[in-house]
Amino acid sequence: MDALYNSTESKLPDVLSQVLTDDCDIHFTHPFEDLTGPQALYQTVYAPLIAAIPRLERRDYIFMAGEVNNKVWVGCAGFYTGVFEKKWLDIPPTRHVVQMRFHEFYRVEDDKVVEIQALWDIPALMMQAQAWPMSPPIGVEWLVPGPATLDGRVPAPRDNGRSDASTRLVSDMLLGLTNFASGGVEAMQLDRYWHPSFYWYGPAGIGTSCGVDGFRHCHQIPFLNAMPDRVGSGGTGDLFGDGDYVGFTAWPGMYMTLSGDGWMGIAPSDKKITMRSLDFWRCENGLIRENWVLVDLLDVYNQLGVDVFRRMREITLHRR
Repeated sequence: MDALYNSTESKLPDVLSQVLTDDCDIHFTHPFEDLTGPQALYQTVYAPLIAAIPRLERRDYIFMAGEVNNKVWVGCAGFYTGVFEKKWLDIPPTRHVVQMRFHEFYRVEDDKVVEIQALWDIPALMMQAQAWPMSPPIGVEWLVPGPATLDGRVPAPRDNGRSDASTRLVSDMLLGLTNFASGGVEAMQLDRYWHPSFYWYGPAGIGTSCGVDGFRHCHQIPFLNAMPDRVGSGGTGDLFGDGDYVGFTAWPGMYMTLSGDGWMGIAPSDKKITMRSLDFWRCENGLIRENWVLVDLLDVYNQLGVDVFRRMREITLHRR
């Protein structure tokens, strides 16, 4: 974190080599996909981004950790920001300040990072460059804020009781979501777990909503209508709490079939797909008050045979 905020680019490769094992297993957002080791991460991901945004800054508003299933995870959420001066992934530069959200999870063994699961909200950068070629979101697109309580970087010492209570609340809520098949959205009993004014911060392409009605309208109902057979990670994911915060990491996080009347303007294909989703929740007085969600939408489109980058290059050809 410090190397991406305070240090110069020349220090970043050394820091990555110090922190990551040589064979660190890296699962990254589309189009980067799977990488191995610190040098691959630097050369493939960070070096091109820093070339496009030379004064890149990383800002974390959630920093939490926990141990589950004999694994120690550190979860981070925030955004990268700076002046977008040169093209990146063929996204045209804006020459203005931009921001790109990230959710990143780091698995640690013997004081080294051995695994990374990371999603970056690349569609948000496309939108800021007026280069998003797909359907508009139902929810609101904006600079997603950090926690309302400004306490997302959870300090030591660890409060085990509070952490366990937060994890149970989110776990019970997620279990309730499985009742959709037998009783529809009402059977999920979201009002039992969510604060009346909870905020759901979805990825660019879906957007943000507030309250149960807003969440159902902007995301849940279209999502379930399109993929009613969706199931979770089958026990392969890790859910852990740290104070009032809960993180969930899995790769992938869901399995489903695109059916119904389609999703996000994509025609139904009855094709089975997976979905990468890395999530954070903030609990308050026994209810969920905020939920940060990133979904690898570019990977979803790619599985369905839609090349978002090709379409973007076509609509921005005159600008290049």
